[in-house]
Amino acid sequence: MTDDGTALIVVDAANVVGSRPDGWWRDRAGAARRLLVQLGALEQHLDRPAEVVVVIEGAAKAAVAGEPDPEFDGLRVVAAHGSGDDAIVDVVAAAAEDSDRPITVVTADRGLRARVEALGARTVGPRWLFARIDAEHS
Repeated sequence: MTDDGTALIVVDAANVVGSRPDGWWRDRAGAARRLLVQLGALEQHLDRPAEVVVVIEGAAKAAVAGEPDPEFDGLRVVAAHGSGDDAIVDVVAAAAEDSDRPITVVTADRGLRARVEALGARTVGPRWLFARIDAEHS
């Protein structure tokens, strides 16, 4: 196992988007797209280099349909084939197996938190993420 100093941050997009009652339910793909754009500059507000993986599911997957968007450069977007939670667990399990770098999962979902913490990941809520995103836009 190796740790090159790069952290892994896995974002539960559905949970993060759903944590703010801003009308996201009217346009799930649009809400996911806005989050992806905001996450583009996240690394600037972290205390160490990080790979950011964003897991999207359901209707939100339309945000990444078609041509790659340069605004999402630097992000790895995983469009879940089934459950977003299962896809997040898969990403964390693969990362934990391949290296000993720190893994943080952004979600408020208690069940998902328990699953990824059992794999050695740290969890934080959407507020942690928005504090960093909002710093970029203030």
